[in-house]
Amino acid sequence: MEFLGGKFLQVFIALAVFAALIGLIMLIVDRAPKSVKDKLTIAGFLAPAAILMLVGLVYPAVQTSILAFTNASGQPNGVDNFVWMFTQPEALVTLRNTVIWTVLVPFLSTGFGLAYAVFIDKARGEKVLKALVFMPMAISFVGAGIIWKLVYDYRGPGIEQTGVINAVRVMLGMDPKQFLLDAPENTIFLIIVMVWIQTGFAMVILSAAIKGVPMELVEAARLDGANAWEQFRNVTVPGIRGALVVVLTTITIATLKVFDIVRTMTAGNYDTSVVANEMYTQAFRAGEPGRGAALALILFLLVLPIVVYNARVLRQQREIR
Repeated sequence: MEFLGGKFLQVFIALAVFAALIGLIMLIVDRAPKSVKDKLTIAGFLAPAAILMLVGLVYPAVQTSILAFTNASGQPNGVDNFVWMFTQPEALVTLRNTVIWTVLVPFLSTGFGLAYAVFIDKARGEKVLKALVFMPMAISFVGAGIIWKLVYDYRGPGIEQTGVINAVRVMLGMDPKQFLLDAPENTIFLIIVMVWIQTGFAMVILSAAIKGVPMELVEAARLDGANAWEQFRNVTVPGIRGALVVVLTTITIATLKVFDIVRTMTAGNYDTSVVANEMYTQAFRAGEPGRGAALALILFLLVLPIVVYNARVLRQQREIR
């Protein structure tokens, strides 16, 4: 109780200091001359966000970067954590799995979503068909992991199978399979869960982009004798290129950070761990916060180029418009 009371007091003091700081800023703005008042007003509105960003983003990022070069005792150890990351077999398996996830999930999700969006465009019952594919997006990653863990569930031979896939295999005269235990294909079965979730997101964004393609271009291509595939390749795809970039980069970032599915279904065992899961395992399970911070730093460096590229593409499109 004393610990909780102390924590509550700390939070209360922090909030009080923050409120007092904001009040001081507003007071200075109110009493400033008009020539300076406009600039101070802008600064006053930006200051709370800047303070929160410094406290909640910049400071933890700097602290994590420093921690990445320390050992389990908090003593500096140079680049030992990064050497471990790129030399130890279990760490290399983690990096390999992350690369497989990053390659397969964005392209499969975007490909399935685009194909579905094209095929149901202007079809009867389009809204219902879209809702069915988008529904998995409403499920949390943990919930999806639990659902698919039941789908993959395995019981020994001669025992009634509760997993849907193994029940079907037994009905067809095949032996049940341990989908989540047999490496390396168990990683593929985990990837299927992520693709199942992200396909709905890709479908919705790309379907909206397809409807934004000018019909005049489609009609002109049809009059020129272009078949359905040529119309799709030469008219539709160039018209939705911006949406494709957004979908691919968004899903790629989500895939690099994937944690819940792996943690829920295998906990990273059986050679299925990825960077985000291994970061948690090393920092909070193995007592190696330095290794966890090093993995977090690598994850940040992997995501950063994708974010920069996405911002550049969006800026170029804005300039064209």
